[in-house]
Amino acid sequence: MQLNIGQYSTAGRKSINQDFIDYSMPARALLQEKGAVLAIADGIGSSQVSQIASETAVRSFILDYFATNPAWSVQHAGQQVLQACHRWLYQQNRQSSYGQDPDKGYCCAFSAVIFRQKQAHLFHVGDCRIYLYRQSRLSQLTRDQRTWQANQLLLSQALGAQPTILPDYQQLDIAVDDLFLLASDGFFEFIEQSKLADVLAKANQVEDLTEMARQLADIALAHGSDDNISVQLALVRQLPVETTLPGGSLEELPLPPLLHEGSQFDGLTVIRVLSQSNRSHLYLVELPAGQQAVLKAPSLELATDDSYLESLLREEWIANRVHSPYVLRAASIEHHRTALYSLFEYIHGETLHQWRLRQPQPDLNQVIDIVEQAGKALQALHRAEILHQDIRPDNVMLDQQGQVRVIDFGAARLAGLQADHEVAGLIPGTALFTAPEYFTGQAGSTQSDLYSLAALCYYLLTGQSPYGPDIARCKNLPAQQKLSYRPIIGQHADWPEWLDLTLQKALQVDPLKRYQHLSEFLYDLRHPNPGLWRELTLQVAYPVRIWQTICYLQTLLILWLLFVVN
Repeated sequence: MQLNIGQYSTAGRKSINQDFIDYSMPARALLQEKGAVLAIADGIGSSQVSQIASETAVRSFILDYFATNPAWSVQHAGQQVLQACHRWLYQQNRQSSYGQDPDKGYCCAFSAVIFRQKQAHLFHVGDCRIYLYRQSRLSQLTRDQRTWQANQLLLSQALGAQPTILPDYQQLDIAVDDLFLLASDGFFEFIEQSKLADVLAKANQVEDLTEMARQLADIALAHGSDDNISVQLALVRQLPVETTLPGGSLEELPLPPLLHEGSQFDGLTVIRVLSQSNRSHLYLVELPAGQQAVLKAPSLELATDDSYLESLLREEWIANRVHSPYVLRAASIEHHRTALYSLFEYIHGETLHQWRLRQPQPDLNQVIDIVEQAGKALQALHRAEILHQDIRPDNVMLDQQGQVRVIDFGAARLAGLQADHEVAGLIPGTALFTAPEYFTGQAGSTQSDLYSLAALCYYLLTGQSPYGPDIARCKNLPAQQKLSYRPIIGQHADWPEWLDLTLQKALQVDPLKRYQHLSEFLYDLRHPNPGLWRELTLQVAYPVRIWQTICYLQTLLILWLLFVVN
């Protein structure tokens, strides 16, 4: 595929440009596999921060789309990315002073075109427009999502404005010499369609479409535009003669064959089999460039389980989407894949379960350091509106330099996207580390991940669970309220008593009684918090000392009675 692309954006007569445009035309292999992307966003005039929403929407859509697994269809990948972006903006509004008035917050209209193989895929929310100029005819491909309210024409949908959105999507075959135009309302409302068609007719003779985009903006400005003006042009110069790539549905990509040491597959060489279970197969492989990676493939038993296959593909997207030294990264290959699998970096190290087996009496400072790193991984995930939902010793690795990596995003949930286990009614995670609210059917939150992290800390210190195996059998709130936290005081002479108070608060059955921010928990792990003493009873805080005091008083009473009798 060859595209000639040009774009131009200006504030026009306004002081701030709340529009944002960008595109990505990747190198040949990625272009063949994922295509090229053009995106435009138009801020809302009533907002003073809408330009931030516009830039965030365009940049994140492009970056996140290329981070998705190639096995996803363009439609599915684009819609997942757009929903995640919308949810992030919506949450920023809710957490800010704009929660009650989103028209003044982080909101924008958005449109994008993805050119892949011989098709164009259109995504649209709001009132930007996408036009197609073909064979001397100009057609508007999108509909303006507007509605009349109180004698005003307002957007009926915008990114960040409502709890949910329903983006318009369409796919159409493209041909050589097709010209696509993306524009904000500051452009198309001030130029007649016939005049626009006359200018676009010359696109084939123009080498620099950026200059044409600038000329179009000047025309709108000359015709009285008092808004920001943005124009993007994409002229199809050449299409692939033939394609062998699948359309992207899960059914069209086969599962990899059962591999063994020395197997060659998609340019990868299998070094050894790491594990094989009834859910997935893990292989240590060598990439064409010589680096090592982990290939995760579904087991043959789950070949028809679309929900599981979907979660496996989402794992790689999350690893690509979250940039943190404490979160597992995805690996990539240059050429397109011929089967359904995910690739991740290979970590030279061990899981915390393995580490704990070697550390029957772990050092407190080392445990806190590990938990702090895992907490930073969760903070990075939460900033991206992702709940991990399965923090446990087997899903946290420690490399040879002592750095933590949180792995396995099979149970993770992205805000605004229903997780597969929720559809099936399953409880995410492992019982001894899963937050109690999941067992009563409640939705998870950042406090749920915090609980799992605190349970991990408790396990690393004691080798046990704070509530024992009974927690998994408590399916309602009254049963959970009868659970008794097992204090760690007395298990090690060097452990401070305030550490137990910190863990007990983070491990409260009621999520509203836990720390409300991970940073508070991580701080209290190293610093005594005087406020916690008032939250716990003396019996819970000092069970050993109380028993010793009772015994001492009983001894004094017996001695006094003996003295009186004698």
